[in-house]
Amino acid sequence: MGMLSLTIVLPLAGALLLAFLPEVGDRSVKQIALVASLAALVASLVLLVQFDVADPNLQQAETWVWIPAIGAQLSLAVDGVSLVLILLTTFLTPLILLASWTSITDRVRGYAAAFLVLEAAVIGVFAATDLLLFYIFFEFTIIPMYLIIGIWGGAGRKYAAVKFFLYTLFGGLLMLVAIIYLYSQTPGGSFAYADIMALELGVTEQRWLFAGFALAFAVKVPLFPVHTWLPDAHTEAPTGGSVFLAGVLLKMGTFGLLRYALPIFPEATIEFAPWLLGLSVVGILYGALVALMQTDIKKLIAYSSVSHMGFVVLGTFALNATATSASVVQMVNHGLSTGALFLLIGFLYERRHTRQISAFGGLAKRVPVMAGLWLLVSLSSLALPGLNGFVGEFPILLGTFQTNRTAAVLASFGVVLAALYLLWAYQRIFHGPLVGADNENTTDLKAREVGILAPILVLIVGIGLYPQPLFDLVEPSVDRVLTEVGVEPLEIEPIAATSEES
Repeated sequence: MGMLSLTIVLPLAGALLLAFLPEVGDRSVKQIALVASLAALVASLVLLVQFDVADPNLQQAETWVWIPAIGAQLSLAVDGVSLVLILLTTFLTPLILLASWTSITDRVRGYAAAFLVLEAAVIGVFAATDLLLFYIFFEFTIIPMYLIIGIWGGAGRKYAAVKFFLYTLFGGLLMLVAIIYLYSQTPGGSFAYADIMALELGVTEQRWLFAGFALAFAVKVPLFPVHTWLPDAHTEAPTGGSVFLAGVLLKMGTFGLLRYALPIFPEATIEFAPWLLGLSVVGILYGALVALMQTDIKKLIAYSSVSHMGFVVLGTFALNATATSASVVQMVNHGLSTGALFLLIGFLYERRHTRQISAFGGLAKRVPVMAGLWLLVSLSSLALPGLNGFVGEFPILLGTFQTNRTAAVLASFGVVLAALYLLWAYQRIFHGPLVGADNENTTDLKAREVGILAPILVLIVGIGLYPQPLFDLVEPSVDRVLTEVGVEPLEIEPIAATSEES
């Protein structure tokens, strides 16, 4: 067993241990889950150490015979893009479990096991190089997240869970039809990524198959107009569910576009790119405008995810190295910043049991640590220079400007709107008069809560100040994908070089 498969097996083993362990206390259950998630984090860090940054191809390949009758294999490998997303997954999961340490008191064993299974399935999505295996992991993530929302969510959890289930299942079924067709076209029948990539498909075939894949991934992103499940799911999910949903699960959609839709269907990608750019811009502006109108702080951040993930899709379909590499970096940045915002909202909700912005005011006088950290995370989310959001969104806009100036200019208004809805919400919650006993008695963050946020804050500042290692990790793989699409991976020329030429 290689390190990649071990990264999947460790959280699964933890979930199985919890399932069959004799009756133990909730504290022991939480400790077992935390150890299993930390073990997966260590395994993923070993993967990073073993990874050859300069090699753009899939690495750490592992293959086992699975269903020989149909040629399906348990086949795993990573490139720079999938590796950073695996690292994001294994990084956030232990923090989610720690954040739920005191807030989840009902069916703790099931809650912890569901997150471990979800972690393993998501890592499988990022690592699978057999399309049938990828599809199974992709769809299996629905089950634990459905349970997390439906059992441990808020008052409207049943509606939100069913809506999430139906939307994502329907999109995945269309992708399954496309996968079966691709399988039928390979010599002898194969689901292997390399064999699928070797197919020479006609333009009409590519259009229909691209549509099947793209719709499945657009629902998962989610991209306008198939985004309506997300605000309900975020609002009703427990804090840990919201963090995982925003931090990791949405990235399955943008990862799928980059790994499968673009290189397998290059001609359809180029043909549909302007339409996807248009939908991305609509999503950016729509999500930001609707966020401005929200009275529930959690729903506000949910709509901000629609807007921010629109930037990721925008960079993906700009089809140049600057924007597309930055879109991968922005996946990580969004996971960190929005994950931290949902954690802070969860900590505030535990104290006040309301998410209505109008119920707060002047809290900075009583919770200065929370106010300071909330401001830092909000500034990172609105792409303040020096923080991680800027090094993702600015190159996306810069790269998109090289290929579609109209889309880039319109999308830039999303940055302005983000400042409006995030800072206005911050002002209403933490500034102004301190009115009411509830606000007077609100307590500041505890050392445990600051400790949970601290690793995320370190990365928010670290990536913002020095993003080069992250770009170095993803750029070779992105260049490979763009080459497979047939687009020259142009980068923005340095100013000095331009001056010399002129």
